Amino acid sequence: MGRLRLGLTPAIAVVALAATNFMPFARTAWAADTVKIGLIVPMTGGQASTGKQLDNAVKLYIQQHGDVVAGKKIEIILKDDAANPENTKRLAQELIVNEKVDIIAGFGITPAALAAAPLATQAKIPEIVMLAGTSIITERSPYIVRTSFTLAQSSTIIGDWAAKAGIKKVATLTSDYAPGNDALKFFKAHFTAAGGEIVEEVKVPLANPDFAPFLQRMKDSRPDAMFVFVPGGQGGNFMKQFSERGLDRSGIRVIGPGDVMDDDLLNGMGDAALGTVTAHMYSAAHPSQANKDFVNAYKKAFNSRPGFVAVGGYDGIHLIYDALKKTGGKADGDTLVDAMKGMSWESPRGPISIDPETRDIVQNIYIRKVEKLDGELYNVEFETFDAVKDPGKTRN
Repeated sequence: MGRLRLGLTPAIAVVALAATNFMPFARTAWAADTVKIGLIVPMTGGQASTGKQLDNAVKLYIQQHGDVVAGKKIEIILKDDAANPENTKRLAQELIVNEKVDIIAGFGITPAALAAAPLATQAKIPEIVMLAGTSIITERSPYIVRTSFTLAQSSTIIGDWAAKAGIKKVATLTSDYAPGNDALKFFKAHFTAAGGEIVEEVKVPLANPDFAPFLQRMKDSRPDAMFVFVPGGQGGNFMKQFSERGLDRSGIRVIGPGDVMDDDLLNGMGDAALGTVTAHMYSAAHPSQANKDFVNAYKKAFNSRPGFVAVGGYDGIHLIYDALKKTGGKADGDTLVDAMKGMSWESPRGPISIDPETRDIVQNIYIRKVEKLDGELYNVEFETFDAVKDPGKTRN
């Protein structure tokens, strides 16, 4: 298992780690009985619900499968970055230098994943991205492997679907950072290529957005539908303001990638969410037995419904376990990442694999509509696109 040997005090070591152009990491493989995983997620602030889901999912998987794999004890070290990339970088440095972790994981937003990428490269340890969804992430380090999704996977598909469904005019509202830009770019390209028109385009701040003034612009532009991307955790607030502004009674449909209709928050959105159509990689209503077992176990453990965030975390820790089994417990970064390439398994979301070329997730994308089942709101899948690779990647 890889370990840092900097020969420095912790304080000096952190400074040395930051100086990426002057001191590359040296890691030496040596035997140990523990594999340490630094889980960096937002447990406080506006993205706290996503961090909680990731933490819960990792706990559930370990509860189900034990904390020893390939003869190595798994130790999770949880750190709260509050979705602040400066915090992420500092915490990643501390975990690598002081805690001597073998793997860093989590990453609730793209800026956080990107902040840690150079550190993973220097330290030669895997960075398992369980949530952040911008296409470029896996290109920023050869040690990054993703188990969540990319915005391009879902936004291209909902763009094509909207045009085929007879939607002619769309107003777009997207969070103003890399995933929002990806969502807008890929939706717009596919929707307009099929003859659709973008009649209004609005970007909202990532942190603490007030959607109300932007929603008025949406309403005034008289679209057939609104294409919406906000990160997981913000969908409830968006739908609350959507309803307060009367857009739920205006005939304007909500479409988009599935982040806005996170299962974790869906029931709190009320009937305003009914009829919303999104494309995404997971729904708590996915009809497989593997998902029914997962949902039941998650509800029993945490008294809440899992969403797509939880599945990214559950599959992330699954990937780590299976890679360790494959390597016989050998946990240096190069060996683990090589083991992860091409892995495939049946997830609660359906069949998934890790693209050996890009280290990104390959998975089904489902088009879903919010319906009421047994008095609760669910994203009910009605069309499936099999084994979707990330359309945002440049391939040779």
